[in-house]
Amino acid sequence: MAQQIQSGGSKPQVWHLLFLAFPLILANITTPLLGLVDTAILGHMDATHYLAGASIGTLILTQLYWICGFLKMSITGLSAQAGRGNVEIDEQKRRTKVLVQGVSFGLVLGICFIALQSPILNAGLYFAQSSELLAESTQAYFGVRIWGAPAALANMALVGWLIGQQKTKTVLILQVAVNLINIVFSLLFVFVLGWGVKGVAAATVVAEFALLGFSLLATKSLINITLFQSAWLNWLSLKPLLTLNSDILFRNLALQLTLAFITFKGASMGAQVAATNAILMQFFALIALGLDGVANAVEALVGEEKGKKNETALAYHVKVGLWWSSLFAVIYTFVFWQFGAQIIQLLTDQVALQKEASSYLGLMVLMPLIAHWCFLFDGVFVGLSKGKAMRDSMILSAAFGFFLIWWFISDLGNVGLWIALLSFLAFRGGILGAWYLFLMNKPQQRIFGVHIFNDGAK
Repeated sequence: MAQQIQSGGSKPQVWHLLFLAFPLILANITTPLLGLVDTAILGHMDATHYLAGASIGTLILTQLYWICGFLKMSITGLSAQAGRGNVEIDEQKRRTKVLVQGVSFGLVLGICFIALQSPILNAGLYFAQSSELLAESTQAYFGVRIWGAPAALANMALVGWLIGQQKTKTVLILQVAVNLINIVFSLLFVFVLGWGVKGVAAATVVAEFALLGFSLLATKSLINITLFQSAWLNWLSLKPLLTLNSDILFRNLALQLTLAFITFKGASMGAQVAATNAILMQFFALIALGLDGVANAVEALVGEEKGKKNETALAYHVKVGLWWSSLFAVIYTFVFWQFGAQIIQLLTDQVALQKEASSYLGLMVLMPLIAHWCFLFDGVFVGLSKGKAMRDSMILSAAFGFFLIWWFISDLGNVGLWIALLSFLAFRGGILGAWYLFLMNKPQQRIFGVHIFNDGAK
């Protein structure tokens, strides 16, 4: 195969993928930085319940939005398959249709969350088991922040669409600009207008709608809204998107169930174990910063080649993605091996907690080498819009790779939980990798409807 397989430019593909991934990695880094600023603002108020209440409110919304991540994942693949940079009317229509359907679905879903805000909040407070004062702060924060739900969910579709169009620099610029807006308005609303915890929530709502506006402007030159057809929003037209979204929704729920089990089971083992697991989860978060960026780039490239029905280039992109993903995994492993103890010391100054967390460093060193496969192949299957494969592989991995393994090694306690998590990650990568090889090695296979270029979620 030629070494200069191109994708929208003159750069060799091996570097083009990194150029796509790097802005997404930087964008990923800006999100926790924003959380640090909000924490610092609330931490300087005159009572701790403001910070704690906002944290619970944020957690409730974060769980909702994380589960709704199916919207971003599905739109990324469909956007990439719709094509980019072509003046043909059919291609413009496909791009515009994907964007209109995704944003519309996000807005409607967000409005539903607003309508259901009371039961959502009550459920969150029930599980948090918070005091009356803490519940008041949570309600104050959540009651304002929920009004940004339509914009937040529409933004998922917009960001996914831009990634699918390989506009990753635009995504980075938008993310940085909106985070700055959030910080400025948080300072204004809290310290100038004196709105307290509601001010931090209001600033986030302003930022979410600002991102919606800026993102729509960013898409203006890439679509032709005059091609809009009202039929795009009827049930028959939306069915492929809704089917894909439902598959990825169940995939996300299975993943969330696994992570929640680790959190709650660890908490049942005592405060020391719960605190240790909170620290160890930061290693997993650090891995996601880099591996998610590579996976997102692969989503766009694989989706583009699926749209072109170019199997040779598609396979090449996957190989290049595996190369970069493996390199990132090796770098992470080296960093955790050499500086894992220092990372733990940055996260806590409690000697007992440092010692406990350090005893898990061997597992943390292994994690990048095991996890990068499932990150990468998640990106491949998002690009292919194979939601059924993502759903089934996640459910199988959760059932047999995590819960069955945990049942066998539960006597190991918290160590067993982390071994089960590594097993879960390995199962996900292995199943998706095998599924991908099946699709590529039997391209004419029609049994079970798994041909790699089949349209839709099946």
